[in-house]
Amino acid sequence: MQLTVGVAVLIGASWLFGGIAEDVVTGDPLTLIDVWLAQWLHVRADPTLTRFMLVISHMHDPWMLSVVVMCLSLFLLYRRNWVWLLSVLLAVPGGMLLNILMKLAFQRARPTFDDPVLTLVTYSFPSGHAVGATLFYGVIAAMLVIQTRSWVLRSIIVLTTLPMVALVAFSRVYLGVHYLSDVLGGFAVAVAWLTLCVVGIHTWFQHRQARQTAG
Repeated sequence: MQLTVGVAVLIGASWLFGGIAEDVVTGDPLTLIDVWLAQWLHVRADPTLTRFMLVISHMHDPWMLSVVVMCLSLFLLYRRNWVWLLSVLLAVPGGMLLNILMKLAFQRARPTFDDPVLTLVTYSFPSGHAVGATLFYGVIAAMLVIQTRSWVLRSIIVLTTLPMVALVAFSRVYLGVHYLSDVLGGFAVAVAWLTLCVVGIHTWFQHRQARQTAG
């Protein structure tokens, strides 16, 4: 069941990313929505909301995530939880590296405004903040979900994780440093990569334990 669901999620997320990436490259209607939404949010920016979004965005900068991931990894190392230690190290840093390679491959320019809130010179697609938040909160949610048998608690974990990822993604669009398709693409590729890492590592460990038991 775990492998079947994982494969289904992997295929679905990969298909979604492929569709978004195709729209970005060919300039399909999604890119028109990108520009309209970016302009709409920019002209309606509120100073108080802008400060809040800056805090949310900077809390999920790559260096901040790196520190938190290091602390989580040290905790898992102390607990000798090798399965989740490997999952965290492969999913989050590996996914962020994948994001950098994708940015270089697509080379999409960021939104531009006459009076920008933030100015970044790196490429836009897919969003690194959306990827990082999805991977970090996603791997923690996966750990908690697998370790609890209560469907109520599992639902609470998932329903808590999704708004956190959405808030980080929205902060980047609101601040004018990403288009909507950037954060959607980041979410899709992160879900695909996270699923591949978690399901792949757990399946490998389970087969390894089965061989040891049989031997």
